[in-house]
Amino acid sequence: MIIEQLPIINLLLFLFMALIIPLLKRKPFKITLILGFIVLILVFISSGYLLWYVNNVEIISYTFGGHETRFGIEFLVNPFSALFTTVISGLALIIYVYSSGDKTEGIEKKEFGRYYVLLFILLLSMFGILYTNDLFNTYVFIEILSITTCAIISIKKKKDTYTSAFRYVMMNEIGSLSYLFGVALIYMATGFTNITLVSESIQTAFSAYPFNIIIALGFMIIGLGIKAAIFPFHIWLPDAHSSAPSTSSAILSAIVIKVYLLVMVKVLYSVFGLDILVEMNIPIILLILSATAMILGSVFAIAQKDVKRMLGYSSVAQVGYILLGISLLSLAGLEAAFFHIISHGLMKTALFLSVGEIIFYKKTRKVNDFDGMGFIMPVAMGVFSIAALGMIGLPLTSGFISKLNLGIAVLENNYVIFLVVLILSSLLNVIYYLPIIILAFLRNEKYHYRMTTIEHTPKTMITPLIFLAILIVALGLFPNVIMPVIESAAKTLIP
Repeated sequence: MIIEQLPIINLLLFLFMALIIPLLKRKPFKITLILGFIVLILVFISSGYLLWYVNNVEIISYTFGGHETRFGIEFLVNPFSALFTTVISGLALIIYVYSSGDKTEGIEKKEFGRYYVLLFILLLSMFGILYTNDLFNTYVFIEILSITTCAIISIKKKKDTYTSAFRYVMMNEIGSLSYLFGVALIYMATGFTNITLVSESIQTAFSAYPFNIIIALGFMIIGLGIKAAIFPFHIWLPDAHSSAPSTSSAILSAIVIKVYLLVMVKVLYSVFGLDILVEMNIPIILLILSATAMILGSVFAIAQKDVKRMLGYSSVAQVGYILLGISLLSLAGLEAAFFHIISHGLMKTALFLSVGEIIFYKKTRKVNDFDGMGFIMPVAMGVFSIAALGMIGLPLTSGFISKLNLGIAVLENNYVIFLVVLILSSLLNVIYYLPIIILAFLRNEKYHYRMTTIEHTPKTMITPLIFLAILIVALGLFPNVIMPVIESAAKTLIP
């Protein structure tokens, strides 16, 4: 059936773009941009159809070469993987359209082709991570993702980008090796790397080799924690954000670190299972880490003068929100975490791209330079304000629904203290987001209402921003539109 081949076709489309771009270097660059846009549209449609299919017909399992599952490489498309590949392709499409006008902010013209090659390899690796049902093949795709992310951070030829990329690659290689060591210990104890087969035999292995399983879980959590920038393993993230182009920052914050959190979800729920996690007190450890991230990430964000570093520390705090939902080990908690992954993806993409437009036009990234910016760049600052208010948790935004869902899930588990942390973190968000909005719209001394200079940026940059703002508000007003597919994805992991 052709439907079984769609996941492979999606990966081949990304690979096709990565291979064809260098061959088109003598052609007008518009041809490359148009081809890439067509590919992303096709992948988005394909992913959306797969999401409908696995929710309404059946789950798709594809084993390469026709081998048995225990010997072959299996791709498993279920409501969980189909939902997030659709979300990733949608966000990637928005960022791609924006980048075609931004000309990738500070990158030399001769590097444009390489940037888009890296982008499509990045997408290929993330889709592979979500599709594969094998722990070792997950590692293979993680390595591709890590190397490509390092390259896309360092593509601007500046000293600070090289320093940030070096720090990133060193930290993330430690994370990769830590994850791989955990996979090796699981293979020693169970004889499998296929996630389904490991899940079926993990309880027996835990009884026979408890030390192996405990150490494996510890190494895998630490490895994925480094890659997802979970506090205190976050030190690479703010530098990477501040040095990379704004489109790269949006991809990194809105998509890449979320993929690593989704791998952690698969490892915790599908590999080890709730019983082992509770017996080892893993939820308490993760809850403490999430609370620390929510508070300290926001505190560090308050101290930043560079708006992109501020957004980087904000991402550390937001990872804490997602980890909070994951750590509850409940259906409500997992649904809240999944909703926040989507909501935060929209909001943080809007924040980085609106800041990117301001940097593109005004060549400034200092918070103090935002005085009166709302009068000369009303679209960029308007979208920034909507996304920032969403991050605070203002009603009528998707961020409000995220925090409401998390609060309800926390109360269902009787963790009142973490509800207090959630509220405190939201108040800290007010401290660093609201002054920027006030500076932009309530102070106009610097620009004196120079209305003739409004929004001198390409429409391909403005249009994605407006679309993101609409989605943030729409998701805040009509969350039930996507809640059924989120619930279905969560039930894949917690029957």
